[in-house]
Amino acid sequence: MGLATSRRGRSRLLPRTVRGRSAAAAALAMTLVLAAGGGWLYVILRANLLDNANGRTELAAREVAARADAGPLPSLLPAPRSGVDVVLVLDPRGTVVATSRPSAGPLAREFAALRPQPGQDAASKVLCCSRAMNGERGDVVVVRATPAPGEERYVYALTVLNDVDDATHAIALGLLGGAPPLIALAAAIAWAVTGLALRPVTAIRTELAAVTASELDRRVPDPAGGDEVAALARTVNATLDRLEQAVARQRQFVADASHELRNPVAAVRSQLEVALAAAARPDHRSGHGTACRTGCSTDCRTDCRTDCRTDCPTSGAVRAALADTVRLQHVAADLLLLARLDARVPTGTGEPVDLALLAAEEAARRPATRVPLTVTAVAPVPMRGRSGQLERLVANLVDNALRHAASRVEVSAFLDETAGQAVLEVADDGPGIAADQRERVFERFVRLDAARDRESGGSGLGLAIAREIAHAHGGSLVVAPGGGGARLVARFPLPDGQPGKPGTRPGAL
Repeated sequence: MGLATSRRGRSRLLPRTVRGRSAAAAALAMTLVLAAGGGWLYVILRANLLDNANGRTELAAREVAARADAGPLPSLLPAPRSGVDVVLVLDPRGTVVATSRPSAGPLAREFAALRPQPGQDAASKVLCCSRAMNGERGDVVVVRATPAPGEERYVYALTVLNDVDDATHAIALGLLGGAPPLIALAAAIAWAVTGLALRPVTAIRTELAAVTASELDRRVPDPAGGDEVAALARTVNATLDRLEQAVARQRQFVADASHELRNPVAAVRSQLEVALAAAARPDHRSGHGTACRTGCSTDCRTDCRTDCRTDCPTSGAVRAALADTVRLQHVAADLLLLARLDARVPTGTGEPVDLALLAAEEAARRPATRVPLTVTAVAPVPMRGRSGQLERLVANLVDNALRHAASRVEVSAFLDETAGQAVLEVADDGPGIAADQRERVFERFVRLDAARDRESGGSGLGLAIAREIAHAHGGSLVVAPGGGGARLVARFPLPDGQPGKPGTRPGAL
């Protein structure tokens, strides 16, 4: 649990995009390089400056020691050269013998403890925060002098390290001040280079997102070259080729199967209708003790009390078979229409269509419905499209509403001026559609009422066909929320240049 939490915390700290991660990695790498390189440079330069200062200080001390070896020294020595600040000479007891600075007593007491090791003639030390040096840092070198007639002398030379400290401080400030711009520059270069490298990936992603079931012919751009991005583009295009071929084969199969089913189903339907028509003729019975000409399995009595037109078991079976055949014929027609809609064959802008007139004509074709059907449209609702398909959309929506309505179905057609759309609404007062089922209801062969069987309900293709027709016309079909029952709203774009006109619905057709 703790490990997973820590991993999630680290993932939140990391940038989400590849460009961001690349820029962060470049900034981190530059930071490490500057830290390591800058630290190394600082140490090397400081050591070099200290070595130079120590060499000058030792040289000044040895010059005075050589003079001490040659003879007595004056009590006040001349000022040393090469940036050395003080030179003084002490005897073995620490008494000042000679000095280049008056009042060198405090320095003599500070330096007296520093002596060369046995077998060596020189020693050095960096003193820090000494009162005798006013808190400054200094490099002290002591050289042993051995005059021939007298006792040993110790020559001390002091170089204050202010220049060294100032130089190293300037180097440190330069490194610290130059690091942020260099880090930012590295991150910006990584961001720009990664963006250029990923630009084909962005184009591939954008084009791939635009591929839909109706636009499987689209392909992602293939960048020139043989890098990984180009290989990815070719692989994606090859996958899209296979997907398009598979979907095309599936659609062709559905279209072929539906088309091939139409003729035999139509023939069966015709035969059944002929059989029922023959059973309904007055001359259907031919005499006593003979079987009915329609093939009724029950021999009619001598008085022919069995009426084959109504009571014959075979006649009822023929009616049921005819109903199933009609249903099968409708399903085959629906599948064929869906296959054609899936193919998305370009149809141009279509012909002028009045959506309000289509709704009124659909109501006129249904003079006696189970519940009242009302159409409301106070003005024409012109648009462009294929009238046959739009008629099918209106019919499917009305069929669905009549199947589930409790007491009424209302159809409204109007223009939405604000959105510039033609709108068709079909509402009923039935049980409605749950919010989580408002998209699923448009799936093929989906019937939300689990208790409804295939005998009494629809095939589950009506709303799917209606939505595909709406999409084919550049519109939409959704289940609108609110109110009792279900309210399905279809919207279609108006032709260019056609002004929208707000539709009111005070009256009914």
